[in-house]
Formats: sequence, C-alpha cells, structure tokens
Amino acid sequence: MLVLSRKKSEEILIGNNIRITIVEIRGDKVRLGITAPRETPVNRKEVADAIAAERRVIDDATTPGIGEDFA
Repeated sequence: MLVLSRKKSEEILIGNNIRITIVEIRGDKVRLGITAPRETPVNRKEVADAIAAERRVIDDATTPGIGEDFA
C-alpha cells in the first residue's frame, strides 16, 4: 500500500487518466473528488462489496448445482 500525504486542493494521479483531488478536510473526514473515464467504475468499498454479493447470488441462482442437469 502506498501512503501519501496531501493538503486541500492537492491531487494524486493514477496512471494517465485517473485524478483524485482533496476537496475538503474536516476533522477526521476527507472529501475526495475523483475524475476517471466513464467506463471506470468508482464506488465506495461498501457499495462495491454489496454489488459483488448481489452478483454472487445471481450467479448461484443461475449455475447448476451438483447433480443437476446443465440446461
């Protein structure tokens, strides 16, 4: 893990097309602005985890189990 220190309005670049800007620092919270290509998903981790869990449920419902015929 790379750990960086940044001040308000400073930026971090990831590759050539993702830019993270420190928008605000208030107490123990930091607000970030993220600029990325439209095709790059940007989610909070808890949202990404929920999406992954939902996909697993869908996959489990559509994948034949042991002893079941493949349709």
